[in-house]
Amino acid sequence: MKTSLRRLTATAVSLTMAAVAATACGGGADEKADTSQQRQGAMSDYAEGKQFRATEPLTFSILYNDHPDYPYKADWLLWSELEKRTNVKLAPTTVPASDYEQKRSLLLSAGDAPLIIPKTYPGQESAYVASGAVLPVSDYLDLMPNLQAKVKKWKLEPELDTLRQEDGKFYVLPGLHEEVWPDYTLVMRTDVLAKHNIPVPTTWQEFESVLQQLKQLYPDRIPYSDRWEAKSMLNIASATFGTAAVFGSNGGRWSSNADGLVYDEQSGKFQLAATTENYKNLVSYVRGLVEKGLMDPESFTQTDDQATQKFVTGQSFVISGNSQSVVTYRKSMEGTLGKGNYTVAKIPVPGGPAGQIMTGTRLENGIMINAKAKDDPKFVAMMQFIDWLWYSDEGELFAKWGVEGTTYTKNGDTLALTPEVTYNGLNPGGTKNLRVDYGFSGGVFAYGGTTQLLHSMMLPEEVTWQEEMAKTHTPQTPLPPYPFTDVEREQATLVITPIKDFIEQNTLKFIVGQRPLSEWDAFVQELRGKGVDNYLTTVNAAHERAKQKTGGR
Repeated sequence: MKTSLRRLTATAVSLTMAAVAATACGGGADEKADTSQQRQGAMSDYAEGKQFRATEPLTFSILYNDHPDYPYKADWLLWSELEKRTNVKLAPTTVPASDYEQKRSLLLSAGDAPLIIPKTYPGQESAYVASGAVLPVSDYLDLMPNLQAKVKKWKLEPELDTLRQEDGKFYVLPGLHEEVWPDYTLVMRTDVLAKHNIPVPTTWQEFESVLQQLKQLYPDRIPYSDRWEAKSMLNIASATFGTAAVFGSNGGRWSSNADGLVYDEQSGKFQLAATTENYKNLVSYVRGLVEKGLMDPESFTQTDDQATQKFVTGQSFVISGNSQSVVTYRKSMEGTLGKGNYTVAKIPVPGGPAGQIMTGTRLENGIMINAKAKDDPKFVAMMQFIDWLWYSDEGELFAKWGVEGTTYTKNGDTLALTPEVTYNGLNPGGTKNLRVDYGFSGGVFAYGGTTQLLHSMMLPEEVTWQEEMAKTHTPQTPLPPYPFTDVEREQATLVITPIKDFIEQNTLKFIVGQRPLSEWDAFVQELRGKGVDNYLTTVNAAHERAKQKTGGR
């Protein structure tokens, strides 16, 4: 499974930046910066697979995304053990997760940001390039042997090259996955399906048929009521319809294409998905579900709590979710429906007209570095520290599982939480939570790594789901790059933001019946009147420059 999926992904992107791929870790546009004067505390023999330990006690500032489900604690084992192993203390500026992006922007604009800025999804760094607030990290990859080794081993050069800005450099160190990691899909009451001998749907057509059967059996209920304003569903479905939605990616896991662009391989040009027939087909399909009483029209406006409450009380039978959501749904259902009176499961993403497509990317949220760091005498040590914690096998294991003998045990390649520790459905009887009580697997440090490590923290049913997706679904082909100049980026942002808002508003109107589908052509013309053609001219010009530089797709 691993080899075949990796080959599929590599094939899909192999033309993305072919010429640059060979230089993604230090050649071509990347410069090996002189860091000879910034080696305070650095190891002279640091290398791939070697434990990083600063030669003197060091402290680095870090922006910390404080999650409400496992709020920051200064006495976590994470901090003391990290200092014990690396001789490094982290000085966090804690920011509530709900305000993280806004606070990050304010700190960077004011020049007050910490040196290490994690939880940055690829694309979010673009806003800070023109001001010089963040470091062109691609110039410093020679300081990061573990990152370089994973890029080479997993053939991640094409994906890294999609991060490059117009100057040929990239400004975020992404989390690296060995393979595409899907997570979001539809979650269904499989006990209800089994009770009525209804097979799990494998296509969107079959899904509609299942909803129709459930509606006939339970006429007083709407079988499908969604959360996240149905944006997760629209994003994962759009790929299977051969198009793209424009909705935010909820932390990068729904879609890697929140601008709603599609690439026409024949013409070699970008199009705005909402102007295409495939997008109309997607909207028409979802409109049909609502019109027939199969999908709750409140899916697009209700809060997550309202949608979840309908599902866990049996008012609906389908909702969007991920592996973590399933655990949460089950816990709530024990109180509403009673233990053993239900079964809930993720289903493989249904296939559409474009086939069984798996959205996602092998790049995860990552780290920006404050540009001021390059002049810090401890800069090299900081980069070595980041390389060890975020990119070495040992650092990734530590960030996810914690301390052997305290939070987990190891038997050969098999890892298991110690009896008193619980995490995301594993060891549900445990009295200590790996994230809440110890600080591990919290998301600021714990992402990326081998598929084996990723699967090691999953319930068996989730591993089975991942393997089924890898076997039956094809990874979505990433868009080719179109890096803007500073002027183009500013102009494009001014144009695309209202366009995306207009698309989202009218997509909702079409779906819930506030606007008839007979006005689709008028909608497309209205879109063009908002500057779509000029925006696409800018996108395609940027893409053409990238093609000329690289000879790629």
